[in-house]
Amino acid sequence: MWQQYEIRLKPRRRGFHLVTDEIVAQLADLRDISVGMAHIFIQHTSASLTINENADPTVRVDFESVFNRLVKENEPYYEHTLEGSDDLPAHIKASLLGPSVTVPVSNGRLNLGTWQGIYLCEHRNQGGSRRLVVTLQGE
Repeated sequence: MWQQYEIRLKPRRRGFHLVTDEIVAQLADLRDISVGMAHIFIQHTSASLTINENADPTVRVDFESVFNRLVKENEPYYEHTLEGSDDLPAHIKASLLGPSVTVPVSNGRLNLGTWQGIYLCEHRNQGGSRRLVVTLQGE
């Protein structure tokens, strides 16, 4: 079985946001897969996806702090500046983390570890609603 969904995530402020439940809620056929894979791809170049800690929200705060130190805004050598001081850094951060995650599916559920969740990494101050393409494969 192959199924593909185009889903939207609600707009969020800049930062790292746990979105596992919001994604799963939009995947009607997930419960029908006993064994398979879910590939989740974000259709944007200034936001990204990753998998990490789902319990302690300070991890997400620390992620934002570290990425802001790694990729600073308003560097004098940036040429891509027409869309705001957060835009080019957002593209760089998105490239570092990547546009997709792949998660095993077992018994109708994403088979994440106990302490794992899917993050939307919003790198723009005003990113807006984000579009995902989720491809489910399995039986």
